[in-house]
Amino acid sequence: MKEKIIEIETPDGRMETFITHPEQDGPFPPVIVFMDVWGVREQLFDIARRIATVGYTVAVPNCYYRKGGITFDFRHPDGKTISLKALDAAEQERILAFLSHLTDDLAVSDTGAVLDYLATDAAVRPGPAGSVGYCLGGRLVVRAAGAFPDAFRASASLHGTRLVTDAPDSPHLEALRMKGEIYCGYGELDHYTPPDVIAAVRDSFSGAAVDYSDEVHGQVDHGYAIPDRDVFDKAAAERDWVLIFAMYHRQLRPYGDAPAS
Repeated sequence: MKEKIIEIETPDGRMETFITHPEQDGPFPPVIVFMDVWGVREQLFDIARRIATVGYTVAVPNCYYRKGGITFDFRHPDGKTISLKALDAAEQERILAFLSHLTDDLAVSDTGAVLDYLATDAAVRPGPAGSVGYCLGGRLVVRAAGAFPDAFRASASLHGTRLVTDAPDSPHLEALRMKGEIYCGYGELDHYTPPDVIAAVRDSFSGAAVDYSDEVHGQVDHGYAIPDRDVFDKAAAERDWVLIFAMYHRQLRPYGDAPAS
């Protein structure tokens, strides 16, 4: 595998971005990994490497670059990452207050800069892109798929947050702009996606051009798909990968000709 860390020019500065891909038989379809609330870290790089090994060029942009690229890391004695709701109220408030500087619109702007860079990278095959995101990133996947429908044709949102709001630009309303496929993975116990939210997301894709599918994993909580998390559920996470890689294969065709646009 090859990997590098580069700085991508954005309207707001230089955004550090991790990129990895196989050594041979490229160029490869691009996939963007959207970070969760904790920021960019080795766990996300390992996820990028897992995707890249089967024939993709994978980018992990650090959308916290406006505030110095900070990473939050709270761990139990056994080394597992502590979930947000398990922290004390003061730490939760501090993290959520920090997150408030990163609006969805800013993240969409950052995504455009990443796509522009990937179009110039010799390891990237021209054609459709994929994505996967967790928590905050699960929502940004939806935003990106709506903002760049000609680019993103294979999108995966895992335990996404605030997918349905009362705002006129609620993320789930992006459905009618999307193309290709989108997959959502939910935890049955996730307080961010209770049954009414999941139903609202499903309804928003009714009649949309994009093919929507989801999986509600029984008895798993928010954050279940991150391998080092205290709530990690291996069976649910592996089920997601089966469905995500199948979607990538249909829409992006690694080690083959790019799909017709």
